[in-house]
Amino acid sequence: LRQKAAEYYRSHLVPQRLEETLNALFPLRPTDLYGEMANYFSKFSKAPIICKLIGRKVLDGVGQPTLEVEIYCTVKNYEKRICSIVMSSHSQMPENALPETTEADEKERNDSVNTAVEWVNGSLNTMLRDLKPTNQCEVDKILGEYFTKMVEEQKEIQKQAEEEAEGTLPLTSCPPPAALPEKKKAAKAGKKVAVAERMIPPAEPAESVLCGSLAIGGTSLAVAKAGATISRIPLYLHIALLKQDQDSPKKMTLPLPMVTLLNCEKIPPAKLKLVKEVMLIPPVQLSLKQGIERILHIQKEMVRLLEPPDKVSSPQVTDSKNGRAHKTGKKGPPRALKRISHLGCLITGCDNVDQPLHLMQTACNNIGLELGTDMYLAINCAAQELMDYVKGKYEILTGTFKSPDEMVDMYVELVNKFPFIIALIDPLRKEDRQHWSKICCALGSKCYLIAEDAATYISKFKIDQNINIPTCSGVVLKYINQTKVSDLIELTGLLDGQRHITILGSPDGESSDDSLVDLAVGLGARFIKLGGLSRGERVTKYNRLLAIEEELAKNRALREANLEFIAFDEESQPEKQLSEVLPP
Repeated sequence: LRQKAAEYYRSHLVPQRLEETLNALFPLRPTDLYGEMANYFSKFSKAPIICKLIGRKVLDGVGQPTLEVEIYCTVKNYEKRICSIVMSSHSQMPENALPETTEADEKERNDSVNTAVEWVNGSLNTMLRDLKPTNQCEVDKILGEYFTKMVEEQKEIQKQAEEEAEGTLPLTSCPPPAALPEKKKAAKAGKKVAVAERMIPPAEPAESVLCGSLAIGGTSLAVAKAGATISRIPLYLHIALLKQDQDSPKKMTLPLPMVTLLNCEKIPPAKLKLVKEVMLIPPVQLSLKQGIERILHIQKEMVRLLEPPDKVSSPQVTDSKNGRAHKTGKKGPPRALKRISHLGCLITGCDNVDQPLHLMQTACNNIGLELGTDMYLAINCAAQELMDYVKGKYEILTGTFKSPDEMVDMYVELVNKFPFIIALIDPLRKEDRQHWSKICCALGSKCYLIAEDAATYISKFKIDQNINIPTCSGVVLKYINQTKVSDLIELTGLLDGQRHITILGSPDGESSDDSLVDLAVGLGARFIKLGGLSRGERVTKYNRLLAIEEELAKNRALREANLEFIAFDEESQPEKQLSEVLPP
């Protein structure tokens, strides 16, 4: 037995390693000798491998169900919890959706999360066991193959259901011939015909989302976070190394925050429908910390401006001894702060496009700041929510409609009138591609024209090369559904080289997980769109961004951002260039 033990230890170089350890540590005489010996020997231990995945149903920041994925690894012969992530939920439901449509969407979301939990605890748990969490490419390849398999299975199920439905249809007699359409009366002289105005491209159908697809994105991100934890580096650096093929970047640039300050409600008595969000972008000369502090000052002044003039003061009581009135209790929060959107910003109603912009100007001027120098604006137009398909026009105000051509003219006039607007998000529907080209040619050299809803989902970029984005300055990418970390790395690499900027965007149903910030920094995004500076699930991401800035500045690895615009001409078609280089 002694001989076998000696051979076993010699084959693993234990006597040699032990001698090296003792020789190396004696001159140092560490306070914790055994701790230092454990650190030395840990260099020779086997790399951690995934041993277990746990999926569970949790709630996001707006109380909607979403997925949490937890990663366990075998580390030095013991099972150890490494990390967990919570996916953000994303809904395509418009604000004015019917109650029955909303209920159907909630049921679909609930079913999808339940299926995702089953996938993680079942198939994915088995398939990823014994893989290294640092091998992101292999993990994502397995996840992609599994997702493709599930898509094919779903198609087969749908096909069988359709065949069964056709087989059970009752035989009916031939329908009567359709009645000929009545001849319409000729239009009166001088009356304009609106038929030409309605000749607009029809809305593209919403992308179908496979039930359970959340498991793919959640598992991919959880493995990336586990890989960073195992490697003892921040997640943003781990992502940067994956993007640059393990070539460590000497300096990194923080994305500029697009901080939502106002959310313009679209219900009566408010008339304005065009502006969904008004966002602040601090100048690049400021540090992130200085920029956030400046935005908080503006927000404080905006709260004061939105307070009604006849606001109620704190309750008072009369002192029975001297007859003097004095205030009781703590001072309550301003009434305006009680109206906070799920985006973490103030809600207000406006009657025209200029009103929220003048309000921002007033708030800045009151505290000695000038828009265009000390702060910039971005507007989320959300034009896809404004189209009246009967009239074939956008309803920008209640009862006020504009054609796509008129929309382009309006934006040109707006940016010329308010030059501190440096970004327009979704100024048009994605179907109005010709008008995206027009607005880019007109404004691209002075303003970012960004596609958010108008951008195709990441999964579509990967599957169908014929589906591409309209002419624009950049796109907002969201980490949702079956998106994998490798997909995001590949796509941002393509966008970097095709005259497009990348904006990492926060979905509507945000969670308290701050991994999105590390993704944005590691991928080198130009902007990050996180919502406002209220609500814990959004503020935690700004805090993470501030922590990363502090860490990079301490290591002298922080590079200043820039705000270079893209000049377009009639011949420049970035979306064609992008589709040409997309992988098969």
